[in-house]
Amino acid sequence: MRAALLPMILTSALPASAEVFRLTQPIDCALGQDCFIQQFVDHDPGPDAMDFTCNALTYDTHTGTDFALPSLAAMQAGVAVIAAATGQVTAIRDGMPDSGLTLRTATEIEGRDCGNGVVIRHTGGWETQYCHLMQGSVAVVRGQTVAAGDQIGLVGLSGNTEFPHLHLTVRHKGAVVDPFTPEGLITCNEAQTDTLWSEPIAYVPGALLNAGFSTAVPDYASVKAGTARLKTIPRDAPALVVWGYAFGARTGDVMRITITGPDGQSVTDHSDTLEKDQAQFFRAAGRRTPAAGWPQGSYAGQVLLLRDDALISRHDVSLDIE
Repeated sequence: MRAALLPMILTSALPASAEVFRLTQPIDCALGQDCFIQQFVDHDPGPDAMDFTCNALTYDTHTGTDFALPSLAAMQAGVAVIAAATGQVTAIRDGMPDSGLTLRTATEIEGRDCGNGVVIRHTGGWETQYCHLMQGSVAVVRGQTVAAGDQIGLVGLSGNTEFPHLHLTVRHKGAVVDPFTPEGLITCNEAQTDTLWSEPIAYVPGALLNAGFSTAVPDYASVKAGTARLKTIPRDAPALVVWGYAFGARTGDVMRITITGPDGQSVTDHSDTLEKDQAQFFRAAGRRTPAAGWPQGSYAGQVLLLRDDALISRHDVSLDIE
């Protein structure tokens, strides 16, 4: 199986016959709700990186579209990877652990960046590759014919990845094609109308992945795992904190976190301006518990992600203090 991280080769033009090739969404989730496209194909020919909108939701030589889950808990619940088009399975790999890329696993992963995956050959010289599938989940065999929409595995954390996602690479006669701009035309912030998707997929320039209440600033590992969120706490908990976890941050973005008590009074209202671009990040804000404890009742938390004073994402969460 070819690795997901191949040198970038983008077609500048496709033959007219390519127009009939269409892709369905390759992951069984609601985009923008329980999954997000976090990275796109890199169109910058040099050492920098640029997605098809001239923004930075990609990295140098990235050859695919990354459909990401908000947490390890979401991955463990099981999210199906599905064939994006009808074709024949030409390669599979399974058996790699869902350990992701760490200092310990780097040597084991080298040369197998795709992790567990599937390659499907389609008519007209097209090929799709699905990477980072869950160990033991590959549900097809080499030589099998699959239809668009058939399950071929589950989203995992195998291979060269640091978060659970499906990496989809599309190729035409061996050359990488960005499904959002198959002709290779870059119009920056203008909407793309000629794509390979059978149904339009909106470009989201960054968004909140998750948010929640906790009794202290949580560690990043628990935020990414999806275990940091609490629904109830006692009146004498150490603190009342709301955290937000997001992707696609740009320098100058603002994360605003507010907490409102059961009486409608503000508990905290905190804004944090980001000092650099970040692929993923989290922030938290709150207050220590007063000596008399927190009043019982329902508390509302709100996390806003703002860019140039415009709202680009919002999460509302709630907590009961007993």
